[in-house]
Amino acid sequence: MHLTEILQPDSIKVPLIAKGKQSALFELVDLLVETTNISAGDKLRKAVWEREQTRTTGIGHGIAIPHGKIKECYQLCMAMGKTADPIDFGAIDDKPVSLIILLASPADQTGPHIQALAQISRMLTDEDFRLSLQQASSASQVYELITAQEVKAVV
Repeated sequence: MHLTEILQPDSIKVPLIAKGKQSALFELVDLLVETTNISAGDKLRKAVWEREQTRTTGIGHGIAIPHGKIKECYQLCMAMGKTADPIDFGAIDDKPVSLIILLASPADQTGPHIQALAQISRMLTDEDFRLSLQQASSASQVYELITAQEVKAVV
């Protein structure tokens, strides 16, 4: 799976307007609703926020990968945002988050969701790639970095 199969350039926002965890999550949910066929933004907001309340999705290195599943989501999709200033996310390394990768998937599909999480994790193990993403100044630059990283992984 390539992330560019589920992430469209218009589903990336740099910078996010939000200054807090919940508002950042909701801003990305709203972006997905605007750019995909998800019709139940309220349900996705609720699913993502409830998941976040169970355990933080802040994985460390300034990155969070929140996710939610609802039946009104017909295929796996992804949004990304880079905050103007780091946000306290309760991350596992206790460091604030500046890069948020949101996954939304159908309630009855686990496989693609797990594959996407694995692909994101693999890409983010590359420290240079992580730093490039965190230094990106535009949505198009973020998308180009991901595309290049996917090409690099295939070679």
